[in-house]
Amino acid sequence: MTAATTAPVRDQDDDRTPPSGDPFDQDRLPTPPGATGVLLRSLLSPLRGRVLVTALLLLLQQAAVQAGPLLVAYAIDRAVPAFRDDDNGPLIAVAVGYLLCAGAAGALQYGFVTASARVSQDVLLDLRGRIFRHAQALSVDFHERYTSGRLISRSTTDVESLRELLEEGLQELVMVILSAVYISALLLWLDLGLGAVAVASFVPLYLLVRSYQRRAGRVYRKRSTAIAAVIVKFVETMNGIRPVRAFRREAANDADFAVLNRRHERTNGDALLEMARYVVGSRVTANTTVALIVLWGAYRVAEGSLELGVLAAAVLYLRRLYDPIDRLGMFLNSYQSAAASLEKIAGLLAQTPSVPEPSAPRELPARRTGLPGREVVFDDVRFAYRTGGEVLPRFGLTLPAGQTVAVVGSTGAGKSTLAKLLARFYDPTDGRVLLDGVDLRDLAGRALRREVVMVTQEAFLFSGTVAENISIGRPDATREEIEQAAKEIGAHDFIAALPDGYDTDVRKRGGRISAGQRQLVSFARALLADPAVLILDEATSSLDVPGERAVQRAMATVLKGRTAVVIAHRLSTVEIADRVLVMEHGRIVEDGSPAELIAGTGRFADLHRAWRDSLA
Repeated sequence: MTAATTAPVRDQDDDRTPPSGDPFDQDRLPTPPGATGVLLRSLLSPLRGRVLVTALLLLLQQAAVQAGPLLVAYAIDRAVPAFRDDDNGPLIAVAVGYLLCAGAAGALQYGFVTASARVSQDVLLDLRGRIFRHAQALSVDFHERYTSGRLISRSTTDVESLRELLEEGLQELVMVILSAVYISALLLWLDLGLGAVAVASFVPLYLLVRSYQRRAGRVYRKRSTAIAAVIVKFVETMNGIRPVRAFRREAANDADFAVLNRRHERTNGDALLEMARYVVGSRVTANTTVALIVLWGAYRVAEGSLELGVLAAAVLYLRRLYDPIDRLGMFLNSYQSAAASLEKIAGLLAQTPSVPEPSAPRELPARRTGLPGREVVFDDVRFAYRTGGEVLPRFGLTLPAGQTVAVVGSTGAGKSTLAKLLARFYDPTDGRVLLDGVDLRDLAGRALRREVVMVTQEAFLFSGTVAENISIGRPDATREEIEQAAKEIGAHDFIAALPDGYDTDVRKRGGRISAGQRQLVSFARALLADPAVLILDEATSSLDVPGERAVQRAMATVLKGRTAVVIAHRLSTVEIADRVLVMEHGRIVEDGSPAELIAGTGRFADLHRAWRDSLA
């Protein structure tokens, strides 16, 4: 019997810090400087050609649109006087030109909207895929502190904000900028004085936009976080609806949700208030400028220094210039919302897995003939969670190939942490975990998952058929192989009795079948995957006695010849083990066969006697 020297620590389940404080703060991930710009460029770079075509279509469309007032000026100052002199040609030319420009503007607008919609959809498709793939690649510790509700918010609400910007706001911005450039140039060409006054009005408008951007940016970051908090609360409550109903938490949850909902309402109100301030300021500036130009222009027309057609064209251009100012505010609205969302998405995508893929993966040696298991060695391993607190002080442990080892101990003893190091959900803080002499950090993820499989207490099943759930570990398995695995585990009879047999949809989380049946399906999945090392994390703790016996029979089948680590809550599970490790406060305090430890006077003997007494 051996014991490792370790210090008292907590298991992972006890090490997690429960959420506290403002949920707004919990939603933030650090975003590296420039990450948002890098993300946006990487999304648009593959579409560079289509983006240029879209921009060209908009340039031509604006050129066709802005030709209208010039034709009006020509008609007033040249075509109408010529018509009075019985010359119809100029007026007909103006009419035909106006119709051609209107038709061209409409056709180019259609082309632009179609092209920009395709670009935006491709960007959003790429972005959602990146979020999903990256979230799957991130390590378990990230998902334990960053809830699924926040991930859902990133891939739905935040992506939707970006969609609104790409499909609506960005078009408005480009059109306003192009209009300002075209109109300023045309006004300066038509009359330098009128053009100079119009250009001068851009200064207060620019200052107004800059002020709005600064204030609205803060508001929209808060709003994005607020809606994420609402989604998180909703998702967590619905996922935990059974304990909510069991403990009558409806009223308390309703009060918590109301607080988050009101906070979201306030941030929306702040956004609308900032928008109202901008609109009022922009309209005052625009109307004042138009009034000054009209009065000054009318005076100049009266004294003969300005043609009436030029003044009419200038007024039309000014209305076209200032009318989109409100729409520019809507763009800024969309921009601030999208910028806040893109910053959060960039922060998520900037997270790196704490369990990275090796740069130069190594291959495992072939399994020994007749022995499906592999040797596992914990070589001078120490582990502490990132939140602090040493969980497993330095220790060494060897599990020979083909041996079944049961790990027992009180809650928080470090059992699950030991198993998760072997499954490489985490890497050791110090030391190595070896599989047939190869460090797990040197194995590619796909190769490791073929060799090491973990069956959890929850026995999670995905929506889909029973056959699909069994074949997760081997997607290329035939129906015969799937059914054979179920028969060996003892699951075939209940599966065949289901409405559609192996093609029965188990529904969300496998809710259509019982806990014991879900566990049998998970064992069939593990058997079909044929791993060298199998980890069972309290696989029978939530089952009744008949269900436990059925699962134990399945365990005997699936563990045969493999290296196995069984995290045992019920001592009945230990009976199938070749060896027992007793852990207390992160230390391996006893190590031996079940018979040796039962015959002794240690902790396991006490636990075994208490268990026997409880059965009596």
